[in-house]
Amino acid sequence: MNEIRNENGLVASAFLATSVDGFIAREDDTLDWLVGRGEALGDTGYDDFFASIDAMVMGRGTYDVVKDFEEYPYGDKRILILSTSLESTEWPNATVHRTLDDALETLEREGITRVYADGGKTVSTFLREGLLSEITISVAPVLIGSGIRLFGQLESDVELELTATRALDAGFTQSTYRVVRSAS
Repeated sequence: MNEIRNENGLVASAFLATSVDGFIAREDDTLDWLVGRGEALGDTGYDDFFASIDAMVMGRGTYDVVKDFEEYPYGDKRILILSTSLESTEWPNATVHRTLDDALETLEREGITRVYADGGKTVSTFLREGLLSEITISVAPVLIGSGIRLFGQLESDVELELTATRALDAGFTQSTYRVVRSAS
């Protein structure tokens, strides 16, 4: 994981998968276009990436998808869920936060500095707030035509520097970018 810290002392990264046309899920949040292909991927680096972070910040949409998984995928990792409507969660080591500022205060109070931002809205928020340091995107060899966009609307250009790219199994490609901070 890139060691460039933002002004809050965080090293925040994203590790996401998209279709070739830039969607992270269908309109109904389903991932059927990814799940079957993903099983043939082999090593994507996700396990090493996940082991390198201290906590994960996700939004309600991601939470709603993951809570229905047969197995809880996060072990004992610290999870912060951003939601204005979710009251609580039964997940271990997880808390609900009404605002990003509240979540950031919790991260600081707990001494957490290496964070995984997950989900389209959460990643976009981290980008907009200047919190994201690195983005890894695995691209599935499929066009799904419509769905939930990876980044949605951005208020301004976000400059990226390619730091790695590779071909994965099952026709996937993966690129990692460093988010370039403006001098202003």
